[in-house]
Amino acid sequence: MPKYIFIVGGVMSGIGKGIASSAIGRILKSKGFSVTAIKIDPYINVDAGTMNPTEHGEVFVLDDGYETDQDMGNYERFLGETLPSINYMTTGRVYQEIIRRERNLEYGGKNVEVVPHVPLEVIRRIEEAQKLARADVTLVEIGGTIGEYQNIIFLEAARMLKQKHPKDVAVVMVSYVPIPRNIGEMKTKPTQYASRELNSAGLQADIILARAEVALDQKRKDKIATFCNVAPDRVISAPDVESIYDVPLNYEKDNLGNILCRVLGLSEKTSNLKDWEAFVAKSKNGTAAVPIAVVGKYFNSGDFVLSDVYISVLEALKAAAYHLDLKPDITYLNSKDFEAGTMPLSALDQYAGVLIPGGFGETGVEGKIKVIEYVREKKIPYFGLCYGMQLAVVEYARHMAGLAQAHTTEIQPDTAYPVVMVMESQKENVAKGKLGGTMRLGAYPALLKEGTIAREAYKKDTISERHRHRYEVNPKYVGQLQKAGLVFSGRSPDGVLMEIAELPTSVHPFFLGTQFHPEFLSRPLSPHPLFVAFIKAAGLRKQASKK
Repeated sequence: MPKYIFIVGGVMSGIGKGIASSAIGRILKSKGFSVTAIKIDPYINVDAGTMNPTEHGEVFVLDDGYETDQDMGNYERFLGETLPSINYMTTGRVYQEIIRRERNLEYGGKNVEVVPHVPLEVIRRIEEAQKLARADVTLVEIGGTIGEYQNIIFLEAARMLKQKHPKDVAVVMVSYVPIPRNIGEMKTKPTQYASRELNSAGLQADIILARAEVALDQKRKDKIATFCNVAPDRVISAPDVESIYDVPLNYEKDNLGNILCRVLGLSEKTSNLKDWEAFVAKSKNGTAAVPIAVVGKYFNSGDFVLSDVYISVLEALKAAAYHLDLKPDITYLNSKDFEAGTMPLSALDQYAGVLIPGGFGETGVEGKIKVIEYVREKKIPYFGLCYGMQLAVVEYARHMAGLAQAHTTEIQPDTAYPVVMVMESQKENVAKGKLGGTMRLGAYPALLKEGTIAREAYKKDTISERHRHRYEVNPKYVGQLQKAGLVFSGRSPDGVLMEIAELPTSVHPFFLGTQFHPEFLSRPLSPHPLFVAFIKAAGLRKQASKK
């Protein structure tokens, strides 16, 4: 029988269920088991594409084009796997499928009810994902926290599956154990309440991952075990660590992998995490710090900085730097500050490289264009992703190709020089307001030009990368841009879509933008070649500045 592990959250959200799920998957995979991972988001949204990034974090795109939660990216990075869309579900998607089936009389005239039909649809999707992956173990992370109204149907699905296969389903509760500043003592009571709330849903935690600022002492482990009805060795200490990549190694200190095997009746095997340990060691041993500025607009969430919006970009930068035995020193800069003039462009001089990630809308756009012009003229390595490439084309058209009023029609529909325009295949969607899940999404091939940065980085002439865009470089202006010196080093197989734009290294050490999102294919053990090339160029600038 296949095995299932449900990961649920107690006390509060944002304490690392996604990383916990990813780390468990990495540990089990290192034992030789085939593993797949599922994320359940308790939102009415059908997919993550319409969710506000400053509220929900990054939208991660799968190979098959589905827009998902950022945790799917964590799963892919930790497991080294490519996951399909069946592995991501929302409340909206579940209800959408139930309503479709009801309209098609697939329930045979039965009264369709929230219980049992909604949990049964959740179970059907879980089992379909398991069969597709042929997984020995399927991890299912339920978003949110225990006790939230919107989580009930998913907890009920876990209860029903466990009732059906009691020996093949495990429940892991990730709970926060606070240390109130004025008390100075680690308090277990919130975890006790969370455990009882889980019991009220008909579930008992088999393992509790106790998140805290520091490692739990034995007294707290015993207390949690007593009041939450688990064995003391099944209370796993999960203290704050230097890097998320330390988490699997930290769990193994408490023998989590074999404990899970015992709970599920799997044969206990020795974990083989040598390659992971080597990666973590490289992440700590890099000698030279390379300062990188990420210039975006989604960092602010009230008075706080939200780096989760660009998490795949940040992790791709780290993986590339560690691969080169360097340490990335990443700073988040808001493009609105450059647009308003509250931050001078000269502030960019201190960085070895500048990256502008994807995005939408007009906020901060002119600030980004100013940044691109500055780093191009000052020969600071530049990497633009999706919108970062489109705006690089706009900047180059304005200042190098004689098209002073050039713009993207996304921002200025009546621009005199629409060097970036809505894709032909997207015009009808925009006109009819069909905007959810209709962009050019997922993996598409591209052909690379000989003698370019891109071709040298990939070491091959054909690539496949993931996309998420509705606008493209206007083919009408490609010739004029090329004549002015811009090189389109990657194109769609039919030659119509410009996938990569760059400047020759004789003109600039590294100036490159991609229409796709290379960050989605970067992995800790196999960093993306373009990120490696960018960090390498940044490292050379850092060395030159020292000299």
